[in-house]
Amino acid sequence: MSIVEQKLSSLTAAGQFDICAPGECIQVLSTAAHITYNRRAGGCGRMLKVLLNGYCSYDCAYCSVRVNRERLGFSPDEFAEAFLRLWHEDLVGGLFLSSGIPHDVDLVMHDLVETGEILRCRGYDGYLHLKILPGAARADIHDAARVADRISINLETTSSDRLGCIAGVKDYQQDILKRQAWVAEEKPEGHTTQLVIGAADETDAEILSCLAGQYRRVRPARVYFSAFRSLPGTPLAEHPDTPAWRARRCYQADYLLRDYGFTADELKASLDEDGFFENRDPKEVIAADMMPVNVNTATKWDLLRVPGIGPKAADRIIRLRKQRPFTG
Repeated sequence: MSIVEQKLSSLTAAGQFDICAPGECIQVLSTAAHITYNRRAGGCGRMLKVLLNGYCSYDCAYCSVRVNRERLGFSPDEFAEAFLRLWHEDLVGGLFLSSGIPHDVDLVMHDLVETGEILRCRGYDGYLHLKILPGAARADIHDAARVADRISINLETTSSDRLGCIAGVKDYQQDILKRQAWVAEEKPEGHTTQLVIGAADETDAEILSCLAGQYRRVRPARVYFSAFRSLPGTPLAEHPDTPAWRARRCYQADYLLRDYGFTADELKASLDEDGFFENRDPKEVIAADMMPVNVNTATKWDLLRVPGIGPKAADRIIRLRKQRPFTG
């Protein structure tokens, strides 16, 4: 295995904790690179998720990169050449590029943007997602938005207090929320974020409030959820893992907020007394306390609160009942 292949193997494995689609991605080893195959239709089928630098000077207690003390990394030219080789061989269809922060944030952001620019100049016209690092300069965010199809900055958790429990170096308001507002201005329809569920012991009630604020203020295209997994060698090595079903419930609640018109207060009715989801679909929990809905007179708002009815089905019901009332 060549040095470049060794770097790809290590830095793609380290990049797996950034989420590219809801649920788990299948990973296979191909020419020493972990390539994620997205199960969901409409997404990029062969996404290379990789770190440009595999070493980080930050102190995030949950992060796999802090465990990796090997100072592995690519220069922009070196990585672009390696990626384009995979692309020309039709082994990859998209790129999700992030990085640890081994030194100055501005220098790392310059390298991320330069990598994207090299790829575009050399003919790569596929999907490109660039990660925006905490504390990034506005000019670098602008350039990343120009070259990439999608950009994202991770919230990681729900508030300044929660972040302080797991990442002492980052300032939630300045390094993350301020930068996220810039991200939203530079790429209004093409930015996302991610929460690590359970690392900071936040409740699902806090997550719902955070999501509502996100859609009110910056309108991300998606919010992704990663169930916390403890890693040896980190301060949270003994912290309990978050069950995968909790992340699934967060995704369901997120759909209801974003696409179904539910409010955070409505969804909080599906939580237990400690502010956590049960392992049941939140929509079903809420519907159990609703009055029966008359399909011939119900508003779209009412129809969307019926389990099994989504926006398209609700529109179809309203259209069909104008032609002939439902009977039976």
